[in-house]
Amino acid sequence: MDLKFLIALGAGIAVMTGIGAGIGIGIATSGFMQALSRQPEASGKLTPMFFVGVALAESTAIYGLVIAILLITRLS
Repeated sequence: MDLKFLIALGAGIAVMTGIGAGIGIGIATSGFMQALSRQPEASGKLTPMFFVGVALAESTAIYGLVIAILLITRLS
């Protein structure tokens, strides 16, 4: 196989991390909304943990984007 093809394939796979991050954030948001609807008084404790979880999930997508950009710059 050609090295450029493998680099492009790796970049494409790295971008796919955004799909996992989107699914993870959607599941986290769903659980957060269910918890708030059951116990609205716990929102002060749940909100910071929710944002930390969303930030961690989003960071995987950002890492994948950075890897993809680094790989694409190697194509030229």
